[in-house]
Amino acid sequence: MWKANYHTHTTRCKHARDSDEDYVIKAIQAGFKEIGFADHCPWPFEDGYVSPMRMDVAQLEDYVSSVKSLQEKYQGQIDVKLGLECEYFETMIPWLVAEKERLSIDYLIFGNHFPEIESNHYYDHTPGDSVKAIKDYLRVSLQGIESEIFAYMAHPDVFMRGYKTFDSHCEEVAYRLCEKAKEYQLPLEYNLAGYTNGGYPHPEFWKIAKEVGCSCIIGIDAHESAALTNTEIYERALLEIDALGLTKIDRLFFA
Repeated sequence: MWKANYHTHTTRCKHARDSDEDYVIKAIQAGFKEIGFADHCPWPFEDGYVSPMRMDVAQLEDYVSSVKSLQEKYQGQIDVKLGLECEYFETMIPWLVAEKERLSIDYLIFGNHFPEIESNHYYDHTPGDSVKAIKDYLRVSLQGIESEIFAYMAHPDVFMRGYKTFDSHCEEVAYRLCEKAKEYQLPLEYNLAGYTNGGYPHPEFWKIAKEVGCSCIIGIDAHESAALTNTEIYERALLEIDALGLTKIDRLFFA
């Protein structure tokens, strides 16, 4: 098995801890062959809004420089990849795609935290507990998948953090999201941070993902370096994925 994690944050997002290098060191100690940094994408909000949960645009080049320096320093010990975790904010996607090209960013993962521009404050981190909220979550999820700019979708079942009860509305969201991911051959992330945050990985969602035929990839969603050496939750995820009969992807390949 190629042990890799492509969902790693840094202190620039304002809710993580430890140095960039600490994550690489812990990944090596835990036997990872590859670590991908995918910190929360900065967005150039037109109204001057400053996000409390992501790096500022002015920090992006420092982030890129730091990760690339770690690629060089630890070459031969571990593969280090450069990514971003991004929402699908339609009006700013051209900016994102241009920055990915300009800065030679390896990959983007789709983290659907907000249905529209974050400064609208529609919800905070999770889609909330209303039917409208999860319908909005689904709508933007489908748009993001169809964009074909993402390597995989992070925590696709995050809506269960706010909605709580897996009812017929959740079932519809799960089926439609999974069917779209299957159509576009986009892997879905089995997110380990949910063991702490609550709500996900949600077994009912993943039963549907299995039924539809989606592939999954483990994402630690590390906000502290110690998360990479937490073998207990990693092994728990492997057992759950095996019990569900999901097809697991171990490695991403980049052009």
